[in-house]
Amino acid sequence: MSSTTMRIRVSTDLKERLDRLAADTRRSRSFLAAEAVEAYVARELAIVDGINEGLADIRNGRTVTHDDAMAELNAAIDAAERERG
Repeated sequence: MSSTTMRIRVSTDLKERLDRLAADTRRSRSFLAAEAVEAYVARELAIVDGINEGLADIRNGRTVTHDDAMAELNAAIDAAERERG
């Protein structure tokens, strides 16, 4: 995998904590920062993708009313309680 260099500004406290984590885990600050950015970007993109899918559903008329959604949810809860009871 190819890589590139980025420069970011962080608080002194965050840099110190990153230094501590790097020392305790025997990893470089760069490695840990790249892992953190990767996790953040993956999480945020999943959220953005979900929002975009929801917007596409709305545009294409794939929606249900609140009352219908709640009725289905309540039916599922009732069924689970009957199985448990």
